[in-house]
Amino acid sequence: MIQTEREYAEALFTLAVEENAVEEFLDSLVTLKQLFDENPDYIEFLNSPAIPLGERTASIDEAFDGKMPQYVVSFIKVLCENGKMRTILLCIDEFETLARAFSNRAIATVYSAVELSGEQKDAVCKKLEAITNKRIDPIYIIDESLIGGMKIEVDGKTFDGSIKHRLGDIKDVMNS
Repeated sequence: MIQTEREYAEALFTLAVEENAVEEFLDSLVTLKQLFDENPDYIEFLNSPAIPLGERTASIDEAFDGKMPQYVVSFIKVLCENGKMRTILLCIDEFETLARAFSNRAIATVYSAVELSGEQKDAVCKKLEAITNKRIDPIYIIDESLIGGMKIEVDGKTFDGSIKHRLGDIKDVMNS
């Protein structure tokens, strides 16, 4: 099934590149994702064969026409017409992955035991950008179970400098 989502996302991404509007499309899709996450019933409405297709596509026009790039609105309609609305969130995830690679960006999830200051967040981003050679889009999560330090996940790699991890290492050494 993921292949279908990838194909839809790649088609929209190709249009975004041709239109020199990758960031604009991405911003619209992120907004859509938030909207659909908050209103999952709307996806069900748009996917329901019990509701005439014309009514569903008119609803898309009413909700999004003029508020998002026309290709993004058309993308939603194509998914609706093909009975694929339940896959829209996965399509958006695939588009985000393509857009990040295209613009040399990465998402970093930064776990810390306490809230980081603005200066600490800036320092973490700068360090990660130097390590990865990519622009970093950080997500900060407070995880008190770390006790102290940080754990960072970026590009499939985990950097764990937490006290919890270090205590685990000490325990392993003592049990050996």
